[in-house]
Amino acid sequence: MTEQKRWFRYLTPERLDEKAEGSGDSGATRGSAANTGITMLSLTVSPVSAAGEIAGADWEQLAPAGHPFLNRNFLDILERHGMAGPECGWKARHLIARDSDGTALGILPLYVRANSHGDFIHDWSWAAAYRQLGKPYFPKLLSGLPHTPATGPRLLAPPGEDAERIRHALVAAALEQVAGHRLSSWHVAFPADHEVELLRSHGLLVSHNVQFHWRNHGYGDFTDFLATFNAERRRKVRAERRRVAESGLSIEVRYGDTMDPAEWPALHHLYAATFAKYGNYAAFTPASFADLASALGRRMVVFIARERGDPVAISICFRSDDTLYGRYWGTAANYHSLHFELCFYQGIDYCLRERLSTFEPGAGGEHKVARGFEPTVVRCCHWIADARMRHLLDQHLDRQRPAILAYAEEAASHLPFRKVSGP
Repeated sequence: MTEQKRWFRYLTPERLDEKAEGSGDSGATRGSAANTGITMLSLTVSPVSAAGEIAGADWEQLAPAGHPFLNRNFLDILERHGMAGPECGWKARHLIARDSDGTALGILPLYVRANSHGDFIHDWSWAAAYRQLGKPYFPKLLSGLPHTPATGPRLLAPPGEDAERIRHALVAAALEQVAGHRLSSWHVAFPADHEVELLRSHGLLVSHNVQFHWRNHGYGDFTDFLATFNAERRRKVRAERRRVAESGLSIEVRYGDTMDPAEWPALHHLYAATFAKYGNYAAFTPASFADLASALGRRMVVFIARERGDPVAISICFRSDDTLYGRYWGTAANYHSLHFELCFYQGIDYCLRERLSTFEPGAGGEHKVARGFEPTVVRCCHWIADARMRHLLDQHLDRQRPAILAYAEEAASHLPFRKVSGP
């Protein structure tokens, strides 16, 4: 057996189970690998306690170019301001893979979680099941973007023949973190499609959910997009947009690098008041929004509605080179159809102007279907350390998957697009 094969055999989930059985533990192990770097072949994978401890150049080399969330600035700001800090149940433990020369070859964003707020993997019932069985579910590990249910790569590696080997090393190191710290689980939120099978090969379970994404199918402008709707839905969208246009409100589109820090307290108040209205916790602060705006520049897109010059509603989005991500909404009062205008239609208009291919407006929201957002199945991956719980959750996810796929298909039947007759 070659050295590389020994390496993979040592670090696969099956080997972790064998070690657990030998120690009398149920799927979790204790070992020094969680507290020191894991060195195999020419790779060393080690944890760091903050995104800012990884050089910006390493993030730029390994993360997708222009990504608004997978970068040092976004994660560092959330960690420093507390939204991804211990006060909100997050503790950074990012993994970085380096070669023998110290060159960064891979990054895995990783957090120890004390709760499930802001990770969007919908595992509240899993935590309840653990409690009923007298087992601790928290702390757990999460690879994902704090407070951000956006899809994309999580196992960051440069393109090339070594990319898969690096990703396997990152997965193996994450599993060693679970074992060494006797954690309940490791979850990978909304990974890229090509990562799902790799994670599955290490024994991670796969859960499915549905988001609603807008896709640019070659529309020239909003009128072209609306022309694909059936007559009834087209009239309703036009009526919603007309109500806002005739309300006297003005709408402006701003970028982060054009925002004055002094503007953020008033804009933040709109966001925080709306969260409070629905009993939710507004994790972001005015200072964090100001820092994100300054750091991300044109990667932050802000839609602001004003009445007589004063801001009355806000929709904060972020963008990559091909995708717009809708994130935070807030308003001072109930303006008819303004939510649809600011959170959906303005974003679609923006995508069409900027030639972006996709608009991900956030989690949930069946009302998006009638406005042209297509049901999209998204996946999360889960390593469950306890062998019995892993078996039970595997059965649960197997039963759940057909229902979720059927729901996505049913939701798609309500899309507003005109039916095209066959030849």
